[in-house]
Amino acid sequence: MDEKLLKIRHTASHVMAQAVLELFPDAKIAIGPAIEDGFYYDFDFGKKMPTDDDLKEIEKVMKHIIKQNQKMEQYDVETDEAIKYLKKKKQPYKVELAEDLKKEGEKKLSFYVMVAQDGKRKFNDMCAGPHVKSTKEIGAVKLMKLAGAYWRGNEKNKMLTRIYGTAFASENDLKQYLDMLAEAEKRDHRKLGKELGLFVFSELIGPGMPMYTPKGALIRKLIINYSNELQGKIGYQEVHTPNINKAELFKISGHYDKYKDDMLEVKSHYTDEQYYLKPMNCPQHTQIYASQLRSYKDLPIRFADFSNLYRDEKPGELNGLARLRCFAQDDGHCFCREDQIQQEFNAVLEAIKEVMKTYKMDYWIRLSLRDKNHKEKYIGEDQVWDKAEGILESILKDNKIEYKIGEGEAAFYGPKMDLMAKDAIGREWQLSTIQIDFSMPNRFGLRYIDKDGSEKTPVMIHRALIGSPERFLGILIEHYAGAFPVWLAPIQVQIIPVGADFVSNCQKLAEELKSKGIRVEVDQADETVGNKIRKAEKSKVPYMLVIGEKEAKSKDLQVRIRGKKEVELIGRDEFFDRLVEEIHGRK
Repeated sequence: MDEKLLKIRHTASHVMAQAVLELFPDAKIAIGPAIEDGFYYDFDFGKKMPTDDDLKEIEKVMKHIIKQNQKMEQYDVETDEAIKYLKKKKQPYKVELAEDLKKEGEKKLSFYVMVAQDGKRKFNDMCAGPHVKSTKEIGAVKLMKLAGAYWRGNEKNKMLTRIYGTAFASENDLKQYLDMLAEAEKRDHRKLGKELGLFVFSELIGPGMPMYTPKGALIRKLIINYSNELQGKIGYQEVHTPNINKAELFKISGHYDKYKDDMLEVKSHYTDEQYYLKPMNCPQHTQIYASQLRSYKDLPIRFADFSNLYRDEKPGELNGLARLRCFAQDDGHCFCREDQIQQEFNAVLEAIKEVMKTYKMDYWIRLSLRDKNHKEKYIGEDQVWDKAEGILESILKDNKIEYKIGEGEAAFYGPKMDLMAKDAIGREWQLSTIQIDFSMPNRFGLRYIDKDGSEKTPVMIHRALIGSPERFLGILIEHYAGAFPVWLAPIQVQIIPVGADFVSNCQKLAEELKSKGIRVEVDQADETVGNKIRKAEKSKVPYMLVIGEKEAKSKDLQVRIRGKKEVELIGRDEFFDRLVEEIHGRK
């Protein structure tokens, strides 16, 4: 999100809070940030809960406020005075936030007041910004939905009402966004995944832990195999590491301090040692590296790993395959010398380009740096970060790669180059990543013997081509609207006999196709041909062959191609060759 849009949306959240208080004077306001797709504000409405009809009224008042062209004026208040003011206004959630800021040592707090053209102060809110100068800069606004949200994300706290909205610089931008949402709803991977029979969830298994049907498991395996093939070409070797690890491993890596709340703890019946399910593979890979003495001649050493990872996501944040508790990653780590960093980046970049070309996705590059105003979120000294960020930016410039800066988007151990992929309807997804890490190898005491006999610390490069194959499967379902390209389609050819007399001919044809590595199914159901065709179309099978007396005797095939109304007459051998070429060429 660019700076202008962020300001528009953040301001829109204040406009919404003002509108809510005009309609619900006793409402208590909590927090209202801009987010990737818009904004939200959390409210405590007491006993009178808003309805969808109320949303329409709130939106109507918002549009009136925007037309009034109210000015956004910022000012600072001494912390103690701010707390007194918020208590007087009977805003307990804001009081709690202000008191926390006081504990953190803040002497003054920032406020924004919305001022009408006649000079009247309409709405005052404790906020650090940023905002546009006036409400008229909000070109278009729409409220989207109501939801529940625990105060500060803690389920022990009170459930508040969250109102989601979105805002843009123009009505046309809003229309395009709403059109995209309508298309996204049609493509929702949760709905299509169920219709296509790819994956299921079970309350007995637990939320966020999918199970894959034979069809879904096949596509997932094809995604993994392709990533393995590409990373094998650039020297990565697959390893396998345990799902459960001692807490000490994560204490050394830094995950324990920075990530513990997102990790699942495991109890043993026989020891008091602390264990966790691993959230990522990098700490384990350091131990494979450390298992023997390394020479500068051995480097680079590259490991890849598809073992399961686990993260303790909040139930309300789980979302189909997009956010899970159990998943894998096409995760790789390279241990190299500093003079090898650029060649490693170049190799991974080429693999990433091939991935995006195969899956037919456009992309742009984000240089993800640390937030220098919140250094406590990261490990490593300033000079280490400056060095790593400088190297990464130089590589991008040397390769003439255009990029955007993502401040605060770095991993806690180092800066990264993130690939932001665009799907078929223009949504952006962070998929591939390449990260420089000077900190973790040093924390684990990793060494290699240099050519002069001295001990040196290797650089660790973290990289992923598509990230989680589970999440990527969800993205691909929506990207292709369920119509997978031939190489990924679970069933590539559906053969439909017009009657029981032609089943044996169909089975013989199916065996010929299978012998060439083609996935084929014969529909032997006692149904009409029309119904079988409709079933295959709903399953989004790329090719259908209807076999009757004429087709059984002919060397040609009547081929129904997904998405086309006309049936094509194709010779058998030509059809076989066409399929093999599409599968091997990943088309």
